[in-house]
Amino acid sequence: MDSKLRKVLALLLVAALVAVFAVGCGGEDEPVDDPDTGEAPTTDVRAAMVTDVGGLGDKTFNDGTYEGLLRAERELGVEIRALESNEIADYEPNIDQLANAGFDVIFTVGFLMTDTTIVKGPEYPDVVFGGIDQFFEEPGDNVVGLLFKEHESAYLAGVVAGLATLDGDLDDRINDQNKIAFIGGMDIPPVERFEVGFIAGARSVNPDVEIINLYAGSFDDVAKGKELALSAIAEGADVVFAAAGLTGNGAITACQEQGALFIGVDVDQYFSVEGSGDVMLTSAMKSLETAVFETIKAVVEGTFVGGENRTFGIAEGGVDIAPFHDFEDAVSQEIRDAVEAARQDVINGTVTVPATRDEL
Repeated sequence: MDSKLRKVLALLLVAALVAVFAVGCGGEDEPVDDPDTGEAPTTDVRAAMVTDVGGLGDKTFNDGTYEGLLRAERELGVEIRALESNEIADYEPNIDQLANAGFDVIFTVGFLMTDTTIVKGPEYPDVVFGGIDQFFEEPGDNVVGLLFKEHESAYLAGVVAGLATLDGDLDDRINDQNKIAFIGGMDIPPVERFEVGFIAGARSVNPDVEIINLYAGSFDDVAKGKELALSAIAEGADVVFAAAGLTGNGAITACQEQGALFIGVDVDQYFSVEGSGDVMLTSAMKSLETAVFETIKAVVEGTFVGGENRTFGIAEGGVDIAPFHDFEDAVSQEIRDAVEAARQDVINGTVTVPATRDEL
């Protein structure tokens, strides 16, 4: 009997220890997304954005920022919201509305919102502000500037354009005039970086290339974008690069109607602009989605550090050009090799891409 009793007691002890261990490791404070149950991750963090005047549907930087919010919603369980600005006067009330509604993270999109972010950051010290394309001299502890080396991705795009305009075998729309074009939205630092990098890249492989340089003065004027692109094409440009937000979509239409190739901006516009594949050679991209998602993730995990500006270039995986998509079989090995050489030169510091007209 003593032997049997000892066995029973031993079994009871083991069972008790297993139960205690299970309770101690239950992880009630950190819910886990169990793929077997299909449960989504949850968090109390709420993240939002205030668009620039181009609004959602611009197919470039506003939409790219929103993709970061959507990813945070899917992967982190964050509640998200976007408020659109129809004019600059909407910036402050949109921020006030989101902050007073209890959103923990607010992304203010675009260089034009820099001054507004500087004003609003101190008013809402418990809210994290991410300024897209905004540099801050003295950012508060709850503010981070999220910047990109647009000139580096534009440099690669310029290499493509500079060689493409010489390659009649690439496409029937390539002429013999050795001209390409840049169309900017508003003349602000991020757009200037796109312009200068594009020119530098094109000249690095084609010193005699002529670059037609035009500005619309707006990010939301589709008709103006088309008008400027039609003008450039009429002057002989056979590759057009537009860094102009929604305005650039008009340039795509002009290329389709008048027979030129197009280079997109900010995101892979082959996917964001439906039906553009017949002219979309590539896009000069910046990882807006990644920058936004990683900022939200840091807030969720309690590791966010503000009071600084973060800059993403080629070396950091923050900018690059998109695949050639429908032109994959047409783009020569010479162009591919030149792009890869340029990419490595930037990464290893052999080439420092100019960022301003004074540096060009």
